[in-house]
Order: sequence, then C-alpha cells, then structure tokens
Amino acid sequence: MSLTFYTNPNSRGRIVQWMLEEVGCTYDTILLDYERSSTADRWGGAAFARPNDASSQRGRFFTEVNPMGKVPAIVHDGRVITESAAIVAYLAETFPSAGLAPTSDERADYYRWMFFAAGPLEQAVTNHRAGFVPAPEQEFFFGYGSYERTVNELERAVRSKPFIAGNRFTAADVYVGSHIGWGLGLKTLPKRDAFLEYLGRITQRDGFRRAAAKSETAAAA
Repeated sequence: MSLTFYTNPNSRGRIVQWMLEEVGCTYDTILLDYERSSTADRWGGAAFARPNDASSQRGRFFTEVNPMGKVPAIVHDGRVITESAAIVAYLAETFPSAGLAPTSDERADYYRWMFFAAGPLEQAVTNHRAGFVPAPEQEFFFGYGSYERTVNELERAVRSKPFIAGNRFTAADVYVGSHIGWGLGLKTLPKRDAFLEYLGRITQRDGFRRAAAKSETAAAA
C-alpha cells in the first residue's frame, strides 16, 4: 500500500492531515510552496510555485495529480483523489477499521452535513470573507442563499447532537469541525457557544493533536 499526501500547512490540507492521522495509515507527505510576492511574504499568494523539473515529485503534481494546482490531494495505490470532502469520505471507507464511516442510522446526517459544509458553508464563508454580499434578488441562484441563514443552520446542526451525525465521532466531524475551527480562527464565523462547545469536544482527540503538531512543524520549517 502506498499513499502520498500533497499539501501546504497553510491550506485545507490540514483537514486531510487530520483525517490521515485518525485512520492511522502510513503516508508520505509532499509539501508544496506558494509563490512569494516578496522576501517578506511568508505565505505567498494563491498560486503554487511550479518546479523547473517536471519529473520530480513536486513537478509531477502539476502534470499527473492536479493540473489545477490545488491542494490537498492524495495518491493511493496509483489512484488520485482531490477535493477535501471527497478525500475524507474516501479514507473513511477505505480504512473501515478506524470506525469513521457512518452506520446506516448515521448515514443521512453524515452526508447531509459533510456536503453542506463543502457546498453552502464554503461558498457563504469565502464570499463573506471577500466582502461579497449577494443582493436579496440574487440569493435564489446562490447555493447558500445568505451568509446569516447558512451560519444559523450550521449552529442548529452542531447543537442538535453531540456529534454531527449522532452520538459518536465520524469522518464528517473532521470535515465540518475543520471548517468551524478555521472560521473561528479567521473570524469568518461568529464566536457562538454552540461552535465553541462542539469544537472543544472534537479537538481533544489524539488524531487532531498529532495532525496539528505536524502542520505546525511544517509551517515553521
């Protein structure tokens, strides 16, 4: 079994790093650097620096793994998986012994809220951060309608049960919880008690702590 993880510590790759630590599989990590606009620019812009050597591991990322130049991505036994939610769901199903895939009773909420976070929540928060507010007559053709309604629905979801799909931690908590953690950290989500309490429950896990330590080490390098 081979699994290669392409990421940058200041990216959504942190979501997948957490999931990889939760499932406990062995993996290799390839770090990609953002292009820098100046020597003082620690994180760089939106684009990744393309290596001159297309045959290197980093170079192959842009030709064989994700020509869009987006992370995270994984290559598992020759199969490429991109998009954070897809990777999280794939790992849960591929490593069933970790117990993070949904049971039949959990499946509806598991998929509902994971893809709510991947779709409406992602759109609402990124537009909000960019300062774009749809006019009321535009809301019907946006997948989230309005930022306020989206945030209220997220609060309802995390308040209704101990975990997003029921009474135990699943892969959907990795994905939804990561969005909440980023949102609170970047102040793109309001600091509501329900979000803080939910995040406090899920970030006590050893998998989260291992992933956070690896990401911080990589960011400091």
